[in-house]
Amino acid sequence: MSEIASAVFDTTSPVPKPKKPWVKKSVLPGFGLSIGLAALYASLIVFIPLAGLVLKSLELSWPELWAVVSNPRAVASYQLTFGASLAAASINLVFGLIVAWVLVRYDFFGKRLIDALVDLPFALPTAVAGIALTALYTTKGWVGQWFWLADIKVAYTWLGVTVALTFIGLPFVVRTVQPVLADLEAEVEEAAASLGASRWQTFRRVLLPALLPSLLTGFALAFARAIGEYGSVVFISGNMPYKTEITPLLIMTKLEQFDYAGAAALGTVMLIFSFVLLLLINLLQHWSHKRTGG
Repeated sequence: MSEIASAVFDTTSPVPKPKKPWVKKSVLPGFGLSIGLAALYASLIVFIPLAGLVLKSLELSWPELWAVVSNPRAVASYQLTFGASLAAASINLVFGLIVAWVLVRYDFFGKRLIDALVDLPFALPTAVAGIALTALYTTKGWVGQWFWLADIKVAYTWLGVTVALTFIGLPFVVRTVQPVLADLEAEVEEAAASLGASRWQTFRRVLLPALLPSLLTGFALAFARAIGEYGSVVFISGNMPYKTEITPLLIMTKLEQFDYAGAAALGTVMLIFSFVLLLLINLLQHWSHKRTGG
C-alpha cells in the first residue's frame, strides 16, 4: 500500500507535458471558414497559375525543354537579370537605410516632400519611368552626359538596367526599415555614446541587430521586384541579345512568336531561381530574428 501511495504522490517522477494544439486557439470564432477562404483565394491567385505555368512548360520533351532553358541567349539573360537585380537590391540596402535614417532622425525643410517622393516608383507607371530614365542617362541626357565625359555609358548597357532596377526597388527598403527606426529611441544611441562607444560600435552593436531583420526583408522585396521588372528596363536597356536583354523581355519575344511552351519554360526557370533565392533570404532573416531574441 505504501508503495502505491509513494508512486501516486511521487513528485520526483517526470510529469508529461501537454501536447500543444496545431492551431492556436483564439477568442474569435471562424477559423475553418477563414482558412478555407484564404486557401481558395491563394489557390486562384497564386498556386493554380503557377501550377499552370509549370504544366505548360512540360508540354515540351525533356531534350526540348533543356534546349530552351540552356540556350546561350537565355543563359545570358539569366545572368543579366539576376546579376543586375542583386546589384540593385544591394545598393538599395545601403542607401535605403540612409534615406530612412534621414527621414526618421532629422527634421528639415522639405522633409514631407522627400518622404512622398520615396513612394513615387509605386505610383509611376513603369514605362514612364523607363522613358524618363532613358532620357536622363543617354550620352546627351542631363545626367548621362557627365558620365560620358568620364567615358562611362549608362543607357543601353547593363549599368542602365541596374539604375532602372534600383529606382523601382528603393521604396521597399525605405518603407520596411522606417517604422523599425521610428520605434528605436534615440536615447539608446545616446546611452551607448555616453558609455564610450564610437559611432561605428553604436551602429554595429546597438542599431544593426535590431534593424537586420527589416533590412533583410526590404532586400528580399527589392530583389523580388527587380527580377520581374519589365517596363522600366525595356527602354533603357536597348534590348540587345547576349548583352542587355533581360529574361522577361525574352519571354515576351517568345510569346510574340507564339512559342507559349518555350515562354513557360523560361518562366519556370525564373520561378525556381526566385523561389530558392527568396527561401534562402527568408531563412537568413529567421535566423537573424531568432539570434537577436525577437
